[in-house]
Amino acid sequence: MVCIAGWGHTKFGRLSEQSLEDLIVEAGRQALTNAGISGADVDGMWLGHFNAGMVDDGFASSLMLGIDPGLRFKPATRLENACASGSAAVHAARQAILAGDCKVALVVGVEKMTHLPGADVTAALGRASYQKEEAGTSFPGIFAQFAQAYFKEFGDHSLALAKIAAKNHGNSVNNPLAQLQKPLDLDFCATESDRNPMIAAPLKKTDCSLVSDGAAAVVLVAEDMLNDFDKVVRFRSVAHVNDLLPMSARNLTDFEGPARAMALAYERAGLTVDDIDVAEVHDCFTIAELLIYEAMGLAPKGQGASVLEDGSVYAGGRLPVNLSGGLKAKGHPVGATGVSMHALITRQLTGQADAMQQPGAELGLVFNMGGSGVASHVSILETVKS
Repeated sequence: MVCIAGWGHTKFGRLSEQSLEDLIVEAGRQALTNAGISGADVDGMWLGHFNAGMVDDGFASSLMLGIDPGLRFKPATRLENACASGSAAVHAARQAILAGDCKVALVVGVEKMTHLPGADVTAALGRASYQKEEAGTSFPGIFAQFAQAYFKEFGDHSLALAKIAAKNHGNSVNNPLAQLQKPLDLDFCATESDRNPMIAAPLKKTDCSLVSDGAAAVVLVAEDMLNDFDKVVRFRSVAHVNDLLPMSARNLTDFEGPARAMALAYERAGLTVDDIDVAEVHDCFTIAELLIYEAMGLAPKGQGASVLEDGSVYAGGRLPVNLSGGLKAKGHPVGATGVSMHALITRQLTGQADAMQQPGAELGLVFNMGGSGVASHVSILETVKS
């Protein structure tokens, strides 16, 4: 098995004074310090970074060497899998440890986005779609198609989407690293207004995640090193599924790639969704979180709203989802998101989540998604030492 023994996390938001390199260095140094190691102890580095032209740093992996002098001449690799780039880096580092190529891995996820005009960010993110058919369609427009298909099949669920937005903003109040650390009430999220305009019907501004800068990092170690660390979680299982890229080739309401990845992760862990204590999932848009409830097995297809109605996914519920505020309020610096999720679940499972803490959490789930439900990465983590 492979374990996480340290984490780092910058604030997410408009970080105009920090470069891409600054963010990588800050998160990486925090992770090494948290694990109680130096760069000399690290055998390899993995960087999750989407980029797609948002910065000029097309060869960013070696920027990680600035984290610590002991990292010079260590191998460094950049991973890209759209918005799942961070988890792609985590999973690649885990595989290297399982293969015996290294015993200590440093993983950083990063993105720098807010310096660009909105139209340029939209164009860059749009490169994660199927260009033959979807070029020129924004990601709000893409996920609006998911919402339209869902509403056509199961009825208007605008209120459920507003509940997800309000829930995640409410959770963000407890996360000082969140970009928008403020509550938004249900009425505001449910109502189209000058402050909450329709972006791509039926998705309003409050249904869309944020454009963000930020970085996160984790230290992965081989299981035979457990005695060297005070607080450790291990990977109970992982799964990675890639579905067809064209949306036209899929039934959107099936969300089949995410559902298959979840089922595979549960099978490999010998668990069911009922065993999970806390989850961080990819709410790039509120319709995505609604579909994820069903992909997780929390509710049957078409009935995801039921876990909002019964309180299951709220703080204090049977499986709280996105206690950090999620992408919706914590922020979504694309390459950092998957690493952030792993760091946050590690904090939950080691009792270090402060005001976000789910009491007694021992099993946590990460779901990080790239594109329109195309790349699906799932990790199930469990407490070893807390």
